[in-house]
Amino acid sequence: MSSLRLASASAVLMLALATATSAQGLVPADLFNAPIDSSAPAGVEANSLVFEGATGIITANGDVVLTQSGYTLTGQSLVYDRRSKTVHFSGAVTILDPSGNLMETQDLEVTGGMKQAFINSLTITTYDGARITADSVDYDAALQTLLQDASYAPCGECVDDQGRRIGWSVNAAQITYNAEDGSLYLEQPTLSLLGIPVAWLPFLWLPDTSEAALANVRTPSIDYSDAIGLKVEVPVTAYSSRWTDIILTPTLLTRQGFLLGAEWVQRFDAGSFQIKASGLYQFDKNAFTFSEAQTDWRGAVQTSGEFRPIEDWKVGWSYTAFTDAAYLIDYRMSTAKSSVNEVYATHVTDDTFIDARVQQFNLLGNVTAADQGKQGQALPALRYEHIEELAPGLGRIEISARLLGVRRDLDSATDINGVPYTFGYSGNKQHASFQAGWQTQWIGAGGFVATPYLGGRADVAYYDGSSALPAAPGETTLWSATPIAAMDVRFPMAANDGSTVHLIEPIGQLVYRGSNTTAVGITNDDAQSFVFDDTNLFSYNRFSGNDRQETGLRANIGGRYQANFADGSYLELIAGGSFQLAGPNAFAAADPAQTAVGAGLSDGASYAVLGAYGSFLPGFEVGGKLQVNASDPKVTRAGLGASFANSGYSATLDYNFIAANAATGQLADQHQIGAEVGVPVAEYWTVRANTYWDLAANNWLQVGGALTYDDGYLVVGAGVTRTGPTHTTANDTRFTATFRLKAPAGFDLGYSGGVGLPR
Repeated sequence: MSSLRLASASAVLMLALATATSAQGLVPADLFNAPIDSSAPAGVEANSLVFEGATGIITANGDVVLTQSGYTLTGQSLVYDRRSKTVHFSGAVTILDPSGNLMETQDLEVTGGMKQAFINSLTITTYDGARITADSVDYDAALQTLLQDASYAPCGECVDDQGRRIGWSVNAAQITYNAEDGSLYLEQPTLSLLGIPVAWLPFLWLPDTSEAALANVRTPSIDYSDAIGLKVEVPVTAYSSRWTDIILTPTLLTRQGFLLGAEWVQRFDAGSFQIKASGLYQFDKNAFTFSEAQTDWRGAVQTSGEFRPIEDWKVGWSYTAFTDAAYLIDYRMSTAKSSVNEVYATHVTDDTFIDARVQQFNLLGNVTAADQGKQGQALPALRYEHIEELAPGLGRIEISARLLGVRRDLDSATDINGVPYTFGYSGNKQHASFQAGWQTQWIGAGGFVATPYLGGRADVAYYDGSSALPAAPGETTLWSATPIAAMDVRFPMAANDGSTVHLIEPIGQLVYRGSNTTAVGITNDDAQSFVFDDTNLFSYNRFSGNDRQETGLRANIGGRYQANFADGSYLELIAGGSFQLAGPNAFAAADPAQTAVGAGLSDGASYAVLGAYGSFLPGFEVGGKLQVNASDPKVTRAGLGASFANSGYSATLDYNFIAANAATGQLADQHQIGAEVGVPVAEYWTVRANTYWDLAANNWLQVGGALTYDDGYLVVGAGVTRTGPTHTTANDTRFTATFRLKAPAGFDLGYSGGVGLPR
C-alpha cells in the first residue's frame, strides 16, 4: 500500500495563537486560524506504507502528505503507534494552511481531531497509481486487513486531464484481506464503469489476489453457434481455500439444454493438479452432422498436474477422455485441433537438459474413433542434452541423445492431387541416436573468425514391418554411424562515417557428414516439415527431426549486411545459397511424407534465399523473404510484412506467394495479400478494418471491422468478420466482443470471444 496524507490539529493551533498574541500586527490575521472539522475526511499519501504486526506500528515513508480541512502537512516519515494511539512526523515537516501560509518545523506530533480523522479515514495510493479509500481500517492479529465502506480504483480518481470519467472501480460495504492465504472478501461489491454502476453482487470472494491467481479467475461468458444455440456460462466457486478450489460451471444452451461442468484444483507446496469434467443430455442431437455426435449423452473428463519433487526436476501429466472427439469443439470449450495425453519428467540446469515422455495424440473435431488410430503414440520420447565447457581457449563438448518409440494402429496416408503422402506406418518403431562433438572459435587478424566442429553420430532403428502398404518397409533393423566435420568462417568488416555504422560479413561453411543414409530412422515420423529460407541457410542439419539427416559434403555460401543509423533506424540483409559438393544429396532422396520436395535443395545448387528486415521511421517496421530458382529463373516463394504504429494509428500489410508445384500436389499458385488499419476517431476510441484477397483465385478471403474503446484501464470493443469462398472456413460471418478490466501492475481480466451467425 503506498502514500499517507496528514494535517496537524492542536499543535498548529497552539503555535498560531502564540504567534498572534506576541506579534499582533506583524503577521496576517488569517495565519493558521482556519477551523479544523474533525469529521472531515483526511487524505494520506506516501511512497510506502508498512505495518509491523509484532509492534503494532504503521509507518509511512517517502514524500508523506496529509490533508484535512484545507491544511496540508508534508514530510518524509509518519509513524502511527496503534498501542499508544500516537501519530507523529519525524524529521523536517512543512505545514500549509488554507490561506496559503507555509510553516517549516521538526518532529511534529499530530493530536486531537486531526489524529482521529487520520486513524479513521485513509486514502492509499499504490505505486502504480491505484487508489484505495475506506472510512475505517483495522489491522488485527489474525493477519487481516479490514476496510469499511471501501473502494478500489486502479485509475486513481478515474478522471483524465480533460475532466472525463475513465476506467473502472469497485465499491464495497466491507473488504477483508487475509495476508496469510492471500484471500480477499468483499461484501456487497458494486462494479462501476466510467463512473456508472453496472453490476452488484451480495458478496465476492477471491481465494488469492496474486497476479497468477487473478489471471485464472473464471468469468461468465456468452457464445453462440447454430448447433447449440445461445450459450450462457456462469462459473461459481463452490469452495475455495489456499490449497483447494472447487468450481461448478452451470451452462444454459437454448438448443441443447443444460450442461454442467465441475473442476477440482488441488495445490501443494511442490505442485498442483486439477480434474475437470463436463457433460449434458442433448435436446437436439440431430443438430450435428457428425455421426458420433448424434447421441443422447456427451461429455469429457480432463486432468493435469505438475510437481517439483526435487530441485531442477519437474514431473507431470495431462489426460483427456471424451465420448467423441467433436464434443469440446461443438460446445465451444476448445479451439485446439488436438490434445495430448502424456506423462513426463524434465530436468533443467545451466548445462544439462533431460526430458522423458510417454505420449498419445488425439485429434479434436469430426474425427472418428477409427481415424484416431492413425495418430502415433510416443512410447517413449527421451531427450538428453549436455554442454561441457573446457578450459579457456579449448572450446566445449556437446553431447545429445534421443530415443523415440512410435506405435500406430493404422497407416496414416492420403493423396493430394495424385501425389501420395504417407505420414506414418502402422506397427512399432524404435529409433535411438547419440551425437557428440567438439567446437571452439578462433579469432584471427583483422577480425577473421573460424569455428571448427568435429564429432559423430550413431543411430540404431527397428521397425516391425506391420504395414500392408506397398511402399512400406518390411521388418528392418538399421545401424548407422556418421562422422561429422564442419568449418564456419566469417570475416566481419565494419565502417563508421560518424552517423551510420555498416557491417558487412561474408560467411562460408563446409559441412561433411560421412554417411550415405539419410533415413536413419527407417520411417520418417518426426522430420516432416521443411522450408528453406534465411533462418536455416547456415545450419549444419536442416531437418526438423531426428529420423532424417543430411549426407555428403555441402557448402553454404552467403553473407550478412547490417546498417545502424543515427536516428535508431536499421537495415539487415541475409542472403546466400547451398551447394552439394560430393556424396548423396539427402534432399533429393525419396520420402513417403514428401519432406523437402520442392524445397529448392534437391539439385547440386540450391535456390537462392534472401531475408530483409528494417525500420526506417518511428513505429515502422518491415520484413521480407524471397526464394528464387536461379536456374530458371523464377520466384518460388515470397513474403512481405510491414507494420506501423504511432500516435494511435496502426497499419499492417502482409503478402505471401508460393508457386505451384505438381511434385507436391499443389496445382495452382498460392497468392494472397492482406491489410489491416487502425484509426483513432476520438480520445480512447479506435476504428479498425481488415481485408484479405486471394490473388490466385481473384476472390476475397476475408473482410472485417471493429470499434474499440481503450483508456488503459477499461477495454470494450465489438467487431464483425466475413470470410470468402476460398477461406479455410468459407462463407462464415462472425461477431466478436471484447470486455477487459486492466491495471498497470499487470492485472488483466475479462472476456474476448466471437459469436457466429447461421449461414
